[in-house]
Amino acid sequence: MLLMVLVTLLWSIAGVVTRHLEAARGFEVTFWRSFFTALCLLPGLLAAKGHGLWNSLRQGDRWLWMSGVCWAVMFSAFMLALTLTSVANVLVVMALGPLVTALFSRIFLGYDLPGATWVAIMLASCGVAWMFAGEAGPGFSPAGALVAGCVALAGAANWTLLQGAGQRRRVDMMPAVLIGACLSALSSLPLAWPVTASLHDVGLLALLGVVQLALPCLLVVRLSRELPAAEIALLGLLEVVFGVTWAWLWGGETPSSQVLSGGLLVLSALAANELLGFRRRQAAAA
Repeated sequence: MLLMVLVTLLWSIAGVVTRHLEAARGFEVTFWRSFFTALCLLPGLLAAKGHGLWNSLRQGDRWLWMSGVCWAVMFSAFMLALTLTSVANVLVVMALGPLVTALFSRIFLGYDLPGATWVAIMLASCGVAWMFAGEAGPGFSPAGALVAGCVALAGAANWTLLQGAGQRRRVDMMPAVLIGACLSALSSLPLAWPVTASLHDVGLLALLGVVQLALPCLLVVRLSRELPAAEIALLGLLEVVFGVTWAWLWGGETPSSQVLSGGLLVLSALAANELLGFRRRQAAAA
């Protein structure tokens, strides 16, 4: 659980880092970030797995490639949604992710979530919605909401695939992150061309590719063997809370009382869910 919190902390730096970009925007940000993610993962996975990496990719297990497509959608669609509607609208739609993940886990894996987790999902989603309720209306775009919904659906599908592969088939799903990064970079390059990023921008986007995507995404693949898919998605909402905090500390954006109260509701729901889960595990062990 603590490692999943670290994952969300690393994911959350994207907003405050991109605020310091000089020229790169939109699809160019997506391209460079995904490019450096792939550039980091390829030698790392080769060093760890050797020829086993090429065997995994060549054999083309359907679970592996479906997860790779999900990663590509998650890497790319978020930036596309931001070009179509406001950040608030995107985050409010994406807050539905844990609920969709719970439904997918129930339907496709037969996983029965405790009632307390369902309540935590609903409260945390409401907390995110309340955080941005005052800003969600202006600039609303149905197309942007649809693309943001694709991010939530792809994430829900991915967490479900990772859990199913890890617990039932023991498929090595780490190469799926590399597949997703390559697909995202290749699909966004034509839309990003001609590139205008300065060396300063490229350095920041390399930081995002390595620290904000490659490392946490590999961690979450490993954690999918330990945590239920719905719990991964639920803890993932911490990314929103951490992102607001980074913007406050390093971006000069002071959050409103509404944002703070919504963030407190999210944190309370997550803390209560983890505490009840810990007690259930203790009772089961006893």
